[in-house]
Amino acid sequence: MTQLRTGSHVVFSIHLHIVLVTKYRRKVLTGSMLQIMKPVLERVLTANNSILTEFNGEPDHVHLLIDLHPDNNISDLVASLKSASSRVLRQEFKAEIDKVYWGKAKLWHDSKCIVSCGCAPLQIVKDYIQNQSGGRLSESGAIAPSLSLPTV
Repeated sequence: MTQLRTGSHVVFSIHLHIVLVTKYRRKVLTGSMLQIMKPVLERVLTANNSILTEFNGEPDHVHLLIDLHPDNNISDLVASLKSASSRVLRQEFKAEIDKVYWGKAKLWHDSKCIVSCGCAPLQIVKDYIQNQSGGRLSESGAIAPSLSLPTV
């Protein structure tokens, strides 16, 4: 079962699978770059009360599985991850990156893939929500009739 995290007035479990792609899908990333990138991503996420659960990549993209704190704006957080990782990689691997990208060309493509992940399949969650009692017990102790919600 998924471990629930808590904060001030909140209990949560939000997992996101994020894929970041290099600009023009250029195969620039190396194993050494991924090793340098991981602590940078962890630092950004820790500053945002989130956790990097898994990380790996290929020469033209990286995968992150994060445990997100609900106070975060996802787009802003991804922008911070891209910015910090690009800055550090360009400092540490300037010669290698300059062979592929010249001038001030971006390392990361503007697009991103963000997929929510959880333990239960979506249909199980839908069924659970649809099978709720529909409100408080009536004064006689019987369950109040449930509202019929439209199927999405």
